[in-house]
Amino acid sequence: MTGGSAASAAPPAAAAACPVRRLGAASAFGLALPAAAATAGQMYAPRGVWTDGTAIVATDTGNHRVLIWHQIPDADGAPADVILGQPDRAGDGPAASGRGPERGLRLPAGVGVVDGRLVVADAWHHRLLIWDQIPRSDDAAPDAVLGQDSLSDVEENRGGEPDLRSFRQPFGFGLVGGVFWVCDTYNRRVLGWSGGLPEPGQVADVLLGQDDPADTEENRGTGVGAATFRWPHAIAGDGRALYVADAGNHRVLGWQPPPAADAAADLVLGQPGFDQARELAYQPQGPRRLRFSYGVAGTADRLAVADTANNRVLLWHGLPGSGAAAAADAVLGQPDFDSHGENRWESVADDSLCWPYGLCLAGDLLAVADSGNNRVVLWRLARDITKIEGS
Repeated sequence: MTGGSAASAAPPAAAAACPVRRLGAASAFGLALPAAAATAGQMYAPRGVWTDGTAIVATDTGNHRVLIWHQIPDADGAPADVILGQPDRAGDGPAASGRGPERGLRLPAGVGVVDGRLVVADAWHHRLLIWDQIPRSDDAAPDAVLGQDSLSDVEENRGGEPDLRSFRQPFGFGLVGGVFWVCDTYNRRVLGWSGGLPEPGQVADVLLGQDDPADTEENRGTGVGAATFRWPHAIAGDGRALYVADAGNHRVLGWQPPPAADAAADLVLGQPGFDQARELAYQPQGPRRLRFSYGVAGTADRLAVADTANNRVLLWHGLPGSGAAAAADAVLGQPDFDSHGENRWESVADDSLCWPYGLCLAGDLLAVADSGNNRVVLWRLARDITKIEGS
């Protein structure tokens, strides 16, 4: 695949990856905002993306909808094949532009396909929506809901105290080691269901980050540690490891193997220790620090983290082991590890980033929800990541 717009001068990070497709705003050489009325080929602040290397699904968060391409398009900016969450292709309001939450969304975030079923974190309706397959027609109704009693219900924590089947603004999820994990972001916890995607109303088997299902304080009310969260936001891993992007603490926590019950993490990325959560605002970051890490994705041989406020994606060759602050091997979106500007403090380029959020890895294809540039960018990663040294 080749890009449909002119490429910018490539920074040194090009040794690690090359952008091959851009969907959404035609952003090359200048920030392009979406049209006043939504279209099938543009996005407004997308926060989630999923691909298996063939299909692409993105949460068009600012337009309160989901866009689906059944095949990776041959050209940049191609319109989506299917749009969910709106009554028509120009709709851009919450709850299906006022029609109601039964088919409508409000600021959808994470997205993925689990055992062939499409799952969308409808964050501000405090629920996950499930379609039994990737829909092939617009405005398809979801088949099931998690976190609410029905598709008409939208109150946080099902209108009561948090329990092991309720959510408050869930953002990310993933199937890791046979367990379906959900970042229940503003209850400051991660819930896990053994055996995969749960049935509606099923109680979670694992609670990470809180002492009791009714607790909601950030960092358990005791301070940042190896078993606490502030804003857990995304999930990645496999049977060997579980990774949680703890955005509010500017870090990623890792468990090796994934925990069967509440437990302290074995690994922290982005901070020099488990008890630290310092934000280095507008300073050189190097290869070991993170600032609002909203996304994480992994395969058997690499890990990618969206270092959102530093406008970059960090790559590790192989899955990091135990301990603290393993250095990343490569950086995307910046010329080196110490740069952090939005679009490198220049005009938008094919390979620049502005507030990247969701990530998805499929083999050597990395999909990035480049939220501040109103687009999704597909990158082809080098098989051997070239290390870029930082100060």
